[in-house]
Amino acid sequence: MPTLFTRIINGEIPGRFIWRDDRVVAFMTIAPIKPGHVLVVPISEIDHWIDAPNDLRNHLMDVAAQIGQAQMSAFHPARVGIIIAGLEVPHLHVHVIPIDTERDLNFANANGSATDGELEEAAGKLRAVLAGNPNVSGV
Repeated sequence: MPTLFTRIINGEIPGRFIWRDDRVVAFMTIAPIKPGHVLVVPISEIDHWIDAPNDLRNHLMDVAAQIGQAQMSAFHPARVGIIIAGLEVPHLHVHVIPIDTERDLNFANANGSATDGELEEAAGKLRAVLAGNPNVSGV
């Protein structure tokens, strides 16, 4: 059975995409810890990050870094943090989160009632910063 993320990647469930290439996608999480919180996900269903081939892990982190640089420009946080937890969906994903303190890296802070407008506004800011990159995606 496909994972939730595979269903988003395949367009069966809506997603606010920021990035899409032949190996990974990046989209807004529906429960952001901070505005601009993005998930970077391989297209291949890999459950645990340690099971991913080295080249895919490297590519995933390269894309996460580009998203993080865009978050720095768009949201002006003190830092950009990442979390690879992998407990909630059995599909490797990197949470890339604009943060101001270490306390911001806590899933208890997730905003499960973020509106479509708030999520789209954050996505638009990131797409604008990344404009010109052929992998930037609005679909």
